[in-house]
Amino acid sequence: MLNITEEVVKHVAKLARLAVTEEEARKLAPQLSDIISYAEQLQEVDLTDVPPTSHTLELSNVFRTDIPSEGLTNEQALANAPDSDGQQVRVPAVLEG
Repeated sequence: MLNITEEVVKHVAKLARLAVTEEEARKLAPQLSDIISYAEQLQEVDLTDVPPTSHTLELSNVFRTDIPSEGLTNEQALANAPDSDGQQVRVPAVLEG
């Protein structure tokens, strides 16, 4: 078990540029030691028969299959345009010059 001391807490806080008071360092040291101890316990778990996963929940694709199809003709695409020149949508100028 790794024992984290108040000095270690202060040193890490200094490296992270965190202001830690004496009282906070005294309180954090045993808490951080407990966290490290718990993480060490997790390392002892036998995972030989557990398949690797990237998600805890099973994912499924909710999108339809992408099937190529014919697109719109120029006339269909421009049918609802407020103004066009026959080939593209015409819009008011937004930049001067």
